[in-house]
Amino acid sequence: MANLIEKAKAQIDSLVKEAYERASQKGALPSGVELGGSVEIPKDPSLGDYACSYALAAAKGMKMPPRKIADELVNELRLDGSYFNSAVVAGAGFINFRLSDKWYAEVLAAVEAEGADYGRADKRTGERVMVEFVSANPTGPMTIGNARGGVLGDTLAEILDRAGCDVWREFYVNDAGNQVELFGRSIEARYLQLVLGEDKVPFPEDGYHGDDIRELARMLYDRYGDKYVNMDEEKRREAFVAFALPHNIELMKEHLERYRIHFDRFFLESDLHKSGYVEETVKLLTDNGYTYEKDGALWLKNTAFGADKDEVLRRANGFYTYYTVDIAYHRHKFIERGFDRVIDVWGADHHGHAVRFKATMTAPALGIDSNKLDFLIMQMVRLTRDGETIKVSKRTGKAITLNDLLDEISVDACRFFFNARPDTHLEFDLGLAIRQDSENPVYYVQYAHARISSLIATLAGEGVEVPKVCEIDVSKLGTDCERELIKQISLLPEEIRLAARDYDPSRINRYVIELAARFHRFYNANRIRGEEPELMLARLKLADATRRVIANSLDILGVTAPEKM
Repeated sequence: MANLIEKAKAQIDSLVKEAYERASQKGALPSGVELGGSVEIPKDPSLGDYACSYALAAAKGMKMPPRKIADELVNELRLDGSYFNSAVVAGAGFINFRLSDKWYAEVLAAVEAEGADYGRADKRTGERVMVEFVSANPTGPMTIGNARGGVLGDTLAEILDRAGCDVWREFYVNDAGNQVELFGRSIEARYLQLVLGEDKVPFPEDGYHGDDIRELARMLYDRYGDKYVNMDEEKRREAFVAFALPHNIELMKEHLERYRIHFDRFFLESDLHKSGYVEETVKLLTDNGYTYEKDGALWLKNTAFGADKDEVLRRANGFYTYYTVDIAYHRHKFIERGFDRVIDVWGADHHGHAVRFKATMTAPALGIDSNKLDFLIMQMVRLTRDGETIKVSKRTGKAITLNDLLDEISVDACRFFFNARPDTHLEFDLGLAIRQDSENPVYYVQYAHARISSLIATLAGEGVEVPKVCEIDVSKLGTDCERELIKQISLLPEEIRLAARDYDPSRINRYVIELAARFHRFYNANRIRGEEPELMLARLKLADATRRVIANSLDILGVTAPEKM
């Protein structure tokens, strides 16, 4: 797939090195010096489209002033047929290059040829990556934090896929352990209160107090009446959990589907226990001398691996801790299923846990390369409206859940807003998210797409179709705003590569906002309809390429690209 940024940089590298060979053969520059340096895009476009620092890097080895080296290199450059029409020496010895029509035409041709795949990279050979995200506790509804983690994880997975990875999306379901036992006790108490009266049945102090527990108890009562009143407590709780957990998990799946998030697997914690994998993992750690007993509990010597404290693996009551199950689960990811890289999307409150857990993964007996386990740590979310913090839903009067939010705000706005930089606290302005003006970033981007689609439809009605690149004169696109728009189009493959490298899905937000801004500037400054035919067709082609790249960018974000607004 085409990355015209990388191709331009690679061509500069080749052109300069060929120029050096010619200069050294003539004796203008000393031979035998390896050219280093870099090729960058200057922040100030007046300095050129690309700038290289080869002359500065070679000055010590050649024992010459950088500007003199740069002058000799420029004298020997052969730009005919290249992506560049000029190269000049600037500053202390930089060589600045200006792009030619050939490069601009190739950008438009790449978009035309690749269509919906524009921006994708070739597959990385054999790199299987798991992104585990959301993994909300199934004992209650998904929260706003889950809403943000869902978008960041899903978008990162999509970016990694387009960067060439074989990506697997997974939701880890904590359907075992103390919280599930407490879940069963909470439902039991609400059920018995319905049958016997609230004053007759105490509610556990550490129980789940949410209205969702009352709703589950009501569902059980409506379906089974007082059937469970005289049943053995343990069997009754087991029956309630067996009813309520699958119900909650299915509800999560339904809400996630509404949110346009699809997982390859919902992995059950209970499966790890049933298979004996948790017990086996603990035995592995114990057999290798990584554990000790204290106060009846089994501890992991985590400080031996660089952590700031040891961790309890098995409590005195015989139950394994979350930490233990996490070790087994990650060992299962790497050893049993063979993922080459695992990325966990966790909230900021898990930062310390992530650091300690990364240390645990260095235990030699686990057989895991800890460098292949990464974390995307996201900061918290604050919902606001008119400058005030919002904590409850206007519709339900209860704490806002993911589903409540989707009742109030479009999925497009939720996904776009929640994909903001994960390393910063997010203030989600509900009022801004529903505004239909340029202040709302998702509206601003979608409007650019709809504006172009409307233009194309209008011209098609007049018998003017979008031409092929080979049918236009790219030199007609010579204004600054036209060239800057094409340069922004060319950046999508590079933005995907960098977003995948840095685990920063918000790069795509910033990229497509800037793309829309450059289109609006171009469109407001240049007529398309009514211009002379050659110029009209060239600008129409540019507008259509922009439309395609906006659509591709929004697709990465899981946001729709409307044709009318």
